[in-house]
Amino acid sequence: MYPKFFIGPMSKNIVDSIIQFSEEESTSIGLIPSRRQVEYCGGYVNNWKTKEFIDYVKARTSNIILERDHSGALQGYKEDDGLDSLRADSESGFHLIHIDPFKKYFHLESALIETINNIKFCNSINPDCLYEVGTEESIRKYSHSQLDMFLNYLQHDLGELFGKVKFAVIQSGTRLEGGKNIASIDEERCYKMVTICKKHGLLSKEHNGDYITELDIKSRFDIGLDAINIAPEFGGIETSCILQQIEEYNRKDLFDEFYNLCYNSKRWKKWFPTEFAPEIYKKQLIKVCGHYVFSTDEFLNIKKELPQIDQKICDQIKKKLKLLHSI
Repeated sequence: MYPKFFIGPMSKNIVDSIIQFSEEESTSIGLIPSRRQVEYCGGYVNNWKTKEFIDYVKARTSNIILERDHSGALQGYKEDDGLDSLRADSESGFHLIHIDPFKKYFHLESALIETINNIKFCNSINPDCLYEVGTEESIRKYSHSQLDMFLNYLQHDLGELFGKVKFAVIQSGTRLEGGKNIASIDEERCYKMVTICKKHGLLSKEHNGDYITELDIKSRFDIGLDAINIAPEFGGIETSCILQQIEEYNRKDLFDEFYNLCYNSKRWKKWFPTEFAPEIYKKQLIKVCGHYVFSTDEFLNIKKELPQIDQKICDQIKKKLKLLHSI
């Protein structure tokens, strides 16, 4: 039985809080590191390498499903074919690998061929690997009929190996920008895609479930959606705790240091429109991309000025997890 919620490990605090919560509630939760977050050569989350991260989680709980999110070409920091990363993912013990070549292979036919090649490659290294296929709307939008065609060909060409595909990504309109989910759910589209997944014997999963209400998430599950990914929202929860503490201590110097770290990282450019004015909306910029700098020495020095901040962060993350757990 797979969990309904797969959460991005935006920081070590988030990973530790999820592990604690899963143990306390005896519940299963998914962790979905992207290649930029955790990679065979290191990522921005606690500077973890792939095997280090997997070993860390597995040593502390058996309740966590570990899934590589958005594997494949061009999904890391450098332009590559993604195979070195996939090799490390297969060898290191991920339970699931999301095969997503759509960033490079935009056309369905070429993405299909690359998906098949990637699955066969991973299977040759570790026959225990299971898979998720498809992509989110912000990378490549597709209709329910295109998803059906994609899965039909995938099933035909993979043969028995298709039995190791467990999830397909459905799209119902979610899209993140500036720390908000700016799209509204298309219930009919959601239902049609969920139905396609069931037709092929797959579980349905939607990405970008951030910044929407618990009621909106429940409505998706009521339609038949099996699982949903939530990532930047948890980084935002941690960042908000830090900003609140800085404000309570009236430490404008720490705020300015935090802002400069975030601004100079340039990670904010991914999440805002081109007309966004960072010097006017400093706090908003920090909230959206603060988690990218949590592992830097400069930020760790800021945290030293904020007593008990990690416990406050953990409490807030668990509060959000409890809300999700109640759905």
